[in-house]
Amino acid sequence: MVKWTFGLALAVWLAVLATLKLGIQPPIPASVLMLYMVLVTIAILVFVAADETRFGHFVAPLRAVYEGRVPRPVQVAVLVALPALAGWGTWLRVAPNFDAPFEPRVVHPEPPSTFTFNGRTVDQLTLKNPLREGADAESLARHTAAGKTTYYRNCFFCHGDALGGDGHFALALRPIPANFRDVGTISMLQESYVFWRISTGGPGLPNGATPWHSAMPVWQNYLTEEEIWQVILYIYEGSGSTPRTWDEGTGGHDH
Repeated sequence: MVKWTFGLALAVWLAVLATLKLGIQPPIPASVLMLYMVLVTIAILVFVAADETRFGHFVAPLRAVYEGRVPRPVQVAVLVALPALAGWGTWLRVAPNFDAPFEPRVVHPEPPSTFTFNGRTVDQLTLKNPLREGADAESLARHTAAGKTTYYRNCFFCHGDALGGDGHFALALRPIPANFRDVGTISMLQESYVFWRISTGGPGLPNGATPWHSAMPVWQNYLTEEEIWQVILYIYEGSGSTPRTWDEGTGGHDH
């Protein structure tokens, strides 16, 4: 085994690299991968150097290459490959990156106090779902069913058949559509907030919401006010969520 020290050390190094690179999902960052591989390299070198005989067998193939005791094609390949690999690694580190810069995003952008819906000004703070206010069970069920129809005609392509943000077009959008089944989305919001977001879409986000991106259309251009409220009823019921309400006593939020 000592005779094959160099080959075994190289095999272990490559095996660790392959495991870290291909066997871990999601992939670990390149900087962390490099740190791990530096530690692995140091550990292998310490192990090899701990025994004089083992170290001699480890450096024997390297000496054979540099002393010309291997076939000329092998010597040329090694002497060309080493600087080429070093140059390639250097280029990867200094090459320009054309990816968009990282932009942190808030969980939910702050809504404006008022917004425009079909030419009229809507007060965000006093807005409530008129289809829910004082509605009996039959009326609520009817509007919810209508909202489901509107959702599947317009919204499920992005937000998904089960409201999970995984519709047919979802992966083509940045960011991907909201997952209404996530407790951190509509369960944290008042229906008035959802109405504002649906009605004004991505273009309606205020400057104070930057950096935030949304591919959602301005749905007030395509749906009536009632249809939007009906869709809101459905996405809450369909996702098993309950809208947050205003705490009348403090003006804050009540879960």
